[in-house]
Amino acid sequence: MDRHIPVHALPEEIQKMLPEEKVCKYCGVSYLILHEFKAMEEKVKAMEKEMKFYQGSVDREKRLQEKLHSLNQELEQYKIDSKSKTESKIYFKLMLRLEVEHCQLKERMPDLQHSVTEPYIGL
Repeated sequence: MDRHIPVHALPEEIQKMLPEEKVCKYCGVSYLILHEFKAMEEKVKAMEKEMKFYQGSVDREKRLQEKLHSLNQELEQYKIDSKSKTESKIYFKLMLRLEVEHCQLKERMPDLQHSVTEPYIGL
């Protein structure tokens, strides 16, 4: 903790006081350090407030990490689903193309219609 250094020197009349006049007769603490105590109290209050903020930030970060993990899992699942849907679309397009080619083949070669009844699927 930083030591508080006063800006102005003590007035001369206080400097000339006897030590018994500068201290509390009950606890023995110098009246002259009251200012330092007050400054330390303010610093402690500020540090307590800062600690509460950081304690809250640890909790917030934990929740955010959990949310990030959950979102990453969702993203991976969406990628898998998207890949599966893309593969299904490709398969459907290939099957449609084979069907069209089969129909075109039937139209071009009507005499082979009895032998070519189903498309050849060699996948």
